[in-house]
Amino acid sequence: MTATADYKTLAERASKELAEATADEALRWTAETFGDDFIVASNMQDAVLIDLATKVKSDVDVLFLETGYHFPETIGTRDAVQAVYPGVTIVNAQAEQSVAEQDAEYGPKLHERDPNQCCFLRKVVPLRNTLSKYSAWVTGVRRVDAPTRANTPIVTWDDRNGLVKINPIAAWTDDEFNGYIREHGILENPLVSIGYLSIGCAPCTARVEPGQDPRSGRWAGQSKTECGLHG
Repeated sequence: MTATADYKTLAERASKELAEATADEALRWTAETFGDDFIVASNMQDAVLIDLATKVKSDVDVLFLETGYHFPETIGTRDAVQAVYPGVTIVNAQAEQSVAEQDAEYGPKLHERDPNQCCFLRKVVPLRNTLSKYSAWVTGVRRVDAPTRANTPIVTWDDRNGLVKINPIAAWTDDEFNGYIREHGILENPLVSIGYLSIGCAPCTARVEPGQDPRSGRWAGQSKTECGLHG
């Protein structure tokens, strides 16, 4: 069997065995199974997943998609994470073109005219290129985030990127998530406190009105609901 087939079989087995696993159990399994061969993804909205991961591996790699369109507060949160968790290595995954180079080839503000293409160039491709160096990745996807994520398993095989995907907090409710932030004093992007409840690139992220779906601030007024990273 190839390594890919082995890992796919491993993911399928773990999906059943860890279906009810806690975040700590899922992350311990990840560290014990993959050692240094996994990476934790963060959009720097908060450091919940990073905090959980460093409890089992203090020197974990952290993936940040540096799209060139982030809010200054998001970049500041990334830098604060490095200060609070000095053992982690932040891997800044950048697009193959700068924003200026992309504008020159596709025209300015591609995100307004074709947001799917912009996300593909600035998120999907850099993610794929970075993940190709690992056998597993850990994400903060939760089932309550959106209807498209309602059936998210704790462990699965990521066929698109060809590696094992672990979603340790998939089952967490908003109360559990926010409670963890309060209880442990977790770093949080300052934009959250002023109504930005799902933070992506600045041009495509808006404040969310009280009571609205947190992801309604992403690509507001468009049919787009996902950037393509998770399906």
